[in-house]
Amino acid sequence: MQTKILLRESGGYIARNIAASLGISLYVIIDTLFIATAAGADGLAALNIVLPVFNFISSVGLLLGIGGSTIFSINKVHAGTKVATLYGQLLLFGIFVGIIFSLLGNLATRPLLQLLGVDQQTLGLASSYLRIVSLGASLFIANYITVNFVRNDGNPHLTMVATLAETTTVICLDYLFIFVFNWGMNGAAWATLFSPLVSLMILTRHRKFPLRQLQLHFTWPQWHLVWQAVQLGFASFLTEMSTGVGILVFNLVLEKIAGTYAIAAYGVIANIALVVLALFNGVALGIQPLMAREFGNRAWKNIKIILQTGIVVCIVLAIISYLCLVLFKYPIIEIFNIEHQRDLTNYAAAGIPLYFISIFFSGSNLCLMMWLVAINQPRYALFLSLNRGYIILLPAIYLLGMWYGLNGVWLSVVVSEGVVLLLGSFFAQRFLKNPLLN
Repeated sequence: MQTKILLRESGGYIARNIAASLGISLYVIIDTLFIATAAGADGLAALNIVLPVFNFISSVGLLLGIGGSTIFSINKVHAGTKVATLYGQLLLFGIFVGIIFSLLGNLATRPLLQLLGVDQQTLGLASSYLRIVSLGASLFIANYITVNFVRNDGNPHLTMVATLAETTTVICLDYLFIFVFNWGMNGAAWATLFSPLVSLMILTRHRKFPLRQLQLHFTWPQWHLVWQAVQLGFASFLTEMSTGVGILVFNLVLEKIAGTYAIAAYGVIANIALVVLALFNGVALGIQPLMAREFGNRAWKNIKIILQTGIVVCIVLAIISYLCLVLFKYPIIEIFNIEHQRDLTNYAAAGIPLYFISIFFSGSNLCLMMWLVAINQPRYALFLSLNRGYIILLPAIYLLGMWYGLNGVWLSVVVSEGVVLLLGSFFAQRFLKNPLLN
């Protein structure tokens, strides 16, 4: 009976987090299509230049949100007073960090963009977009922190509603600002800036949640708690950051091997991957608070059941996704290939069946990393994250690309995810067999 209850609870958390993660990924794709329509190739180029900055701000939000909410989940039952002010402390710290980002984005715009590789053709669009979006840095970070704490306080339904409402609002504002008000790319920036406000307003309803243990007390950050949150969230930070770094290396190698259309084909594959990985992120984020809670209760059997459930769901999703992508690759590619470039279609069609073999490993890897964070083993989660996004992947892109051309580039992600799964499986066997190691 207890196992059935646990499986039902896991299913609820997973479903809600998949919906929220899918909402975010679909918003990114629709936003990209709107900008492409409004500002053309220059707009897309400017967006790609600014994205690493936005990616970094999001990564800081995850760093504090996942790390802090994990501490909260582990301690809220047996040591509630220890974490009573943790949310308020991290919120203050995150807002302060966000203010620094806003100042840098507006006072050092040109040097920052030059560091990211801007040229004169895209400088104007990129500058105005960065200045507007960076104004909301504190809001973005506060939203990431709040979403994670509310979810880990047993209210995943509210976080799903907040995320989907945020996504829907941004899409509507995108259309209004870009096409009705004719603000162009700046309209997309303003729509993005307002988005976390919608989410935060909805999340305030958590104060009426009957089982709420989360409290908001603004106190000066205690650095040992901030540091503990940073340690637990660092693997998620690196995972998020690896997206931007990986795109940069992919682009450099593809430019050398096959030129612009190969890069464009990777852009198509990367957008598709964003949606597929959102499914796995939803599963991993869904099981994380439950595993952290069971770790706080020292219920090792329950932790194993939750982890296995997450991995099985990821494998089923991988099979369905891979079949759909291979069978319907041409219609999917044409959604992004507005100008119907034949080379782009050929490169992407050849890459999809190879690149997406990786999804049979990716979901399990994300679950294993979240499991390591939940059982208070951030160093091992960090080790997997470093290998997955940097140590194995980046050399694999370059070496396999030089040895086997485009096919080697597409398979580099498969190699990286496969090796990381072997490492993660070793850690799982070690800690699940001997819980005392925790």
